[in-house]
Amino acid sequence: MIQFYNTRITNVVVHFVGNKNNDEKVRCSRSMIEIDDSIEHVLINYFIRPFLNLNELYSFVHGIDLQFNEVYSSIISIFDNSETFFKQSTNLSKHLYELSTHPKIKGGEFYVVYFKDCIVDGITTDAVGLFKSENKDTFLKVYPKEDSFAIESEKGVNINKLDKGCLIFNIEKESGYVVSVVDNTNKGAEAKYWLEDFLNVKPRNDEYAKTQSTLTLYKSFITKKVSEDFGMNKAEQAALLNKSLVFFKENTEISLSDFAKEVIKQPELIESFNQYKNQYEKEHEIEIGNSFRVSESAVKKQARKFRSVIKLDKNFHIYVHGDEHLIEQGEDKDGWKYYKIFYREES
Repeated sequence: MIQFYNTRITNVVVHFVGNKNNDEKVRCSRSMIEIDDSIEHVLINYFIRPFLNLNELYSFVHGIDLQFNEVYSSIISIFDNSETFFKQSTNLSKHLYELSTHPKIKGGEFYVVYFKDCIVDGITTDAVGLFKSENKDTFLKVYPKEDSFAIESEKGVNINKLDKGCLIFNIEKESGYVVSVVDNTNKGAEAKYWLEDFLNVKPRNDEYAKTQSTLTLYKSFITKKVSEDFGMNKAEQAALLNKSLVFFKENTEISLSDFAKEVIKQPELIESFNQYKNQYEKEHEIEIGNSFRVSESAVKKQARKFRSVIKLDKNFHIYVHGDEHLIEQGEDKDGWKYYKIFYREES
């Protein structure tokens, strides 16, 4: 859990990073920005608020050696020697500029910020924030003029809409730090430049990641693999999805062996699930293992995607919440398919 009760800003520098492919430039500041208490409050709200409800955390990586990750190396320098903050902010802006080549990437202000007294899982530590504002909103400025009022429009940054950002916390340095990431703009191929190209991070293999990965692969297994290989109908699939959520909600620590025995049950399905899990771990380069603590926040997030809905043409949706034995599937002599549902009370 990340908290910012007493967090303060000590250093802020702003550069402009354009799109290199569009012949825009990178313009580096010559000094840091001086801020007073009122501006500090506004900036903390702008930079920090988008991270309050994020649970997935990342760490820096590199295909050859972690030391070759340029952002990671700059952050090490800042944490080890605060006097390098301005120099490294310039290096980071130039590095981001070199990667801003996709035609859809917008130029914008690039902020490098030093935060004091953040709390990560009960540990008080400092953090470096990297942020980029790419979109401008129009604001109305209304002010008195003689015996009336005047209105002007101005373009500016909406402090309630952070485009891109990351917070790097000064813990677990050797394994790539603890990093939280926001990207609210690009969703296509050009989005990779912030998360993958610039930061070069991957999800941490913590309880949140393991819980999320297990539920994700299990849903894929039930809706794709089981459907194709075992001919399981939608009602049976829905029941297995519901049982998995109940299992995760009722246990703070789980063993996937116990999960398979209690939820999946059938030996041939268990064997297929274990093979599917191994393949998933290889493809995603993660190791879930057999036992781990359950992340309640990950379960809540995944539960929204586990809605057990049977869609019938464009006429009906059946939401399945419980016992699959109370719903039967059939087909009449004219080829119409149907579901028969048993219940005691109508609410």
